[in-house]
Amino acid sequence: MSTKREIAVYALIIIVGLLIAQHMNVVVSGSMEPVFFRGDIVVVEKADFLGFHEFDPNNAEVGDIVVYNAKWFPNPVIHRIINETYVNGSKYYVIKGDNNNVPDPYLVSPSQITERVVMIGEQPFIIPKIGYITIWLKGL
Repeated sequence: MSTKREIAVYALIIIVGLLIAQHMNVVVSGSMEPVFFRGDIVVVEKADFLGFHEFDPNNAEVGDIVVYNAKWFPNPVIHRIINETYVNGSKYYVIKGDNNNVPDPYLVSPSQITERVVMIGEQPFIIPKIGYITIWLKGL
């Protein structure tokens, strides 16, 4: 194989790897147990990925597991939509971790939702325990 061809193949592998990595999220807490656990990786679709809209947060539904920018926590949160409501004509979601006793403390607007977990049938697309490497490296 020529050197140019090898470089092109390696570049393609790196690009594909980076694209795939952007569609994975590490679970850092037990708030969604037993659906998924700390250290699992969930595969997500993005609300905006380089200008591509893989899903519309305005069309998220009760039961969807979403990643959102919480007002009450510094990192993105992965929880389930349990209800939708309207306040002064604007749509909001009530979101809760399956393993939590109460919903998250604030209503969530569609603009806060950045990703939705990919489902295969009724189950989220999960890669078990691989995320522990990231948790360890980040000291979470």
